[in-house]
Amino acid sequence: MGAVVLVHGLYHRPEHFDVVAERLRTAGTEVVVPELHRGSLPADTAAVQAVIDALPESPIVLGHSYGGSVITGVRGVEHLVHLAAFVLDTDESAASLGGMSPQLRDAIIPEPYGSTSLHPGRAVDTLYGDCPEPLAARAVGLLRPQAPGCGRGVPQRHSWKRTSATYVVCAQDRAIDPGLQRRMASRCTDVREWQTGHSPFAGQPDLIVELLRELLAARTPPM
Repeated sequence: MGAVVLVHGLYHRPEHFDVVAERLRTAGTEVVVPELHRGSLPADTAAVQAVIDALPESPIVLGHSYGGSVITGVRGVEHLVHLAAFVLDTDESAASLGGMSPQLRDAIIPEPYGSTSLHPGRAVDTLYGDCPEPLAARAVGLLRPQAPGCGRGVPQRHSWKRTSATYVVCAQDRAIDPGLQRRMASRCTDVREWQTGHSPFAGQPDLIVELLRELLAARTPPM
């Protein structure tokens, strides 16, 4: 039934994708959700690449938000999905594109040694504002501090130039400007637009599951 790799964004954990992963696995899909927070974009990319290399077939790889920066640098992928995510070109970083909204910037709290965290109340409104309250509360409870510098990382590879890619614009996003998302989406081979906030995996996971099942059904059969 194919393989899927789900790549989370800044401040997030693999557990944010639990519902999506469980529903795909129930249908027989192999799903891996690697942990980022390795300290830099190259280290995060290497961690995801190791997961891809260990799979028996080329997977569909979804990156959310900063996770798009990560999957920009991987190889050996059947199809890319950028979910409100960064699609970076030569010498670009998420920071250089102005990816952080003022609302998200106001939610950031300084931590020791240059790390940051998100103010829980402001994170709800910015990241999960369209989610039912219990789901938003769970998602905020999973957030973790973020090491500095990842958003300034520049990928060494640009997988979207060689691999088919779907971009999902989250039109009600309060963290990454939907206008910026649409500009980055023009670099991909397929564009969808959902009337959701930044984190549909928390509030509307079925949208992601249905998209991935569609892409799995259309994938090239292994030789």
